[in-house]
Amino acid sequence: MKKISNAGELLWLFGNIFVALGVAICSKANLGVSMIAAPAFVVFDAIAPFSKLLSVGVIEYIIQGFILVLLCAIVRRFNWRYLFAFAVAVIYGYILNFFLWILGGIEVNAVWIRWVMLVVGDICTAFGVACFFRTYMPLQVYELFVAEASDRFHVNINVMKWIFDISLLVLTIVLAVVLFGKDGSFDWSTIGNSSFHSIGLGTIVTTAINSPIISLMGLLIDRYFDKSPKFLRIAIFFKGKRNVD
Repeated sequence: MKKISNAGELLWLFGNIFVALGVAICSKANLGVSMIAAPAFVVFDAIAPFSKLLSVGVIEYIIQGFILVLLCAIVRRFNWRYLFAFAVAVIYGYILNFFLWILGGIEVNAVWIRWVMLVVGDICTAFGVACFFRTYMPLQVYELFVAEASDRFHVNINVMKWIFDISLLVLTIVLAVVLFGKDGSFDWSTIGNSSFHSIGLGTIVTTAINSPIISLMGLLIDRYFDKSPKFLRIAIFFKGKRNVD
């Protein structure tokens, strides 16, 4: 089958849409969202009773802003193009809000259907992340962090992704315990069919399977898409001529 040519920009668009869609689907499954998305949902649950001004999407790009600062400290450099990653985070935040709004009225009670939703959401998210890794366009801060840290420390990008995911999982658990650990709402007996402030068994499962699925989605993308840019001048602006050729 002939590849879709010059799909660099299309893959970027797919990355934003499919990651946001996947997160929204996992959130609706109520089994625990991915470790990447979970911090924003936990913080939102803590803030929501006091303010309606901050949505999940807005909190999401604020968190990505903090992670961008952390990236610069870790790799010991700042590239002005990193700021485009924050711009992408803002775009992604509002796409996520849109999908959360679209799915807001759907109610699913059957546990097995919600587990199917979680897997579908994980696949959508993994496809989106794999798309981001294959486009010259600015990445979200999460993917930028993985790519830049992988390059800085000469670690395989899939291994670095796994390390990053585990780190965010630990951070999310700490946040949930600190913010909600004393309210008595956590129940071990429901861990397989509901989440605790967007953290649940589904979060653990996603952490375990995320990197392998991203790798598989990457193979699928490489088979059907040519990641070269359609707009060469834009590609040179973002990456430089040597990296585009």
